[in-house]
Amino acid sequence: MTEAAHAAARSKNTYLASHHAQVRGRRGILKAIGATRHDILIAYWHIIANNTVYQDLGGDWHARRRRDPERRRKNLVGELEKLGYTVTLAA
Repeated sequence: MTEAAHAAARSKNTYLASHHAQVRGRRGILKAIGATRHDILIAYWHIIANNTVYQDLGGDWHARRRRDPERRRKNLVGELEKLGYTVTLAA
């Protein structure tokens, strides 16, 4: 599994390489390899359990997820409502 994680980390423009780089920057190389091994195992389980084909999320998945304006709007409205405010949005 460690060899597969190293190979996935060296791949170009893939979710596994992107996630590895993100974790490596925060936690270090060994933790990043462990996280990549975990990602591979989780993907393998879903492929076997659901009898599906692996579809990579892409190397820019983290950036797309953070920059989604609809998701950001929903999160901010939810936070304000948790604080007790009533939110009405106007374009």
